[in-house]
Amino acid sequence: MTPTTPNPRGEMPFLDHLEELRWRIFKAVGALFAATMVGFFLVYRYQVIDLLIEPANPYLPEDGLAYFSPTTPFFFILKLSVLAGLIMAFPVILYQVWAFLSPALEKREKRLIVPALYLGMGLFAVGAWLAYEIALPVSMRFFTGLQSDVLYPVLGADEYLSFAVRLLMGFGIIFELPVVILILSVLGLVTPRFLRTKRRHAIVISTIVASLLSPGDVITVTLLMMAPLILLYELGILLSWLVTRGRDDGDHRILPDPEPPEGSVEVG
Repeated sequence: MTPTTPNPRGEMPFLDHLEELRWRIFKAVGALFAATMVGFFLVYRYQVIDLLIEPANPYLPEDGLAYFSPTTPFFFILKLSVLAGLIMAFPVILYQVWAFLSPALEKREKRLIVPALYLGMGLFAVGAWLAYEIALPVSMRFFTGLQSDVLYPVLGADEYLSFAVRLLMGFGIIFELPVVILILSVLGLVTPRFLRTKRRHAIVISTIVASLLSPGDVITVTLLMMAPLILLYELGILLSWLVTRGRDDGDHRILPDPEPPEGSVEVG
């Protein structure tokens, strides 16, 4: 039998990659399942639903939220448990993704991506906090104030809580913009030059997104939401520059080899 020669770059056959991917996914799903069990206890023990309702209390009916199915409280606690489990298991999931992809990355990219991914966790928390403190109360004031002289609200618990969770998650995901730009830059799909030329388009899109996410006091709240989005876009340009500064003009992921391959015939 021919002895296996060591591979200094850590490359593996395709089937070995599939096997490693299978185990990475298995570990990530196992961590998510265990964290969901812990999340169920925390959501039930510390009344997380009350925290979601608190910003909207001034705009809710005196009797509070109503539910129309006996299973609604349980299933919503279960949904929150899965969400809490995903948040708690995210570092483990992130590690599994990183362990699978890191051999294909350059040293500079590794040094930049790891802090940026954890920066993404912080940005997600900031986005969710802004939604909780600003967007959620303003949205409730706007929606419950429509036709209030002829209509009175009877809010369902599932409808309100689903709306609140979607709003918090939406803001958190939007604040991941710099991390998305960083990943696209690592893959060579965008460059700092391209992002700078599209700055005007980004401002317009940020204005539209902020208007959609912050109904009600359009002038004040839209400006409050639009400013962070523009700053996040500029942060994404900076991260893209840090990734691509080692490449010629920052335009190509893979540069052509100027030397002819060994054994080729040079045509004069």
